[in-house]
Amino acid sequence: MKILMVLTSHDRMGDTGNPTGFWLEEFVAPYYVFKDAGAELTLASPKGGQPPIDPTSTQSDALTDETRRFDGDEEAKAQLANTRKLAEVRADDYDAVFYPGGHGPLWDLTQDRHSQQLIHDFLVAHKPVGAVCHAPAVLVHAQGTDGQSVVKGHRVTGFSNSEEDAVGLTAVVPLLVEDALKEKGGHYERGDTDFDAFQLRDGLLITGQNPASSAPTAKLLLDALTG
Repeated sequence: MKILMVLTSHDRMGDTGNPTGFWLEEFVAPYYVFKDAGAELTLASPKGGQPPIDPTSTQSDALTDETRRFDGDEEAKAQLANTRKLAEVRADDYDAVFYPGGHGPLWDLTQDRHSQQLIHDFLVAHKPVGAVCHAPAVLVHAQGTDGQSVVKGHRVTGFSNSEEDAVGLTAVVPLLVEDALKEKGGHYERGDTDFDAFQLRDGLLITGQNPASSAPTAKLLLDALTG
């Protein structure tokens, strides 16, 4: 079982001058779900090398058992520091792809043509595509064989408008994940309470709403591979 994980290379929060990147827990929780299930993992990012970690996700209130496990895992840290360039990876070589969130993907992966082609190729090959929190935005411009967004007509979730408002970044981000999914014809759903775990599987598309959804979303992807 070979799983590709695609991370952002974008490190600036719009014009604010503040740093961003991927959200640590949204990477490490799925990473260990996959690793502990025996998956062979490959990490990629648009620029390759070390992808930027959102420093807010390393603060004490954002730490979890998985982030602490990662902190002591030299092999995993070395793998993260040496991601492959996204343009060099192909869907043919993997059984599934998973996109961790964080705000970074809104600026690069959402518009990345290699990512769009990769998602198309995975779905055409009947291989599952997973994304959590802000990362479901990477789906909106990826097209199916009908030339429409791959989210059109599918149940999907992602970081909600109210959650973005709660973190005070509605006016900063280039798009709101909830709105973008709806605009492309996705049937957006969310949990009853902000920041509680909520995840969906609709066919080959597997999406999670927020950081708490990271591990459950990864488990849904495993179910799609093994069920």
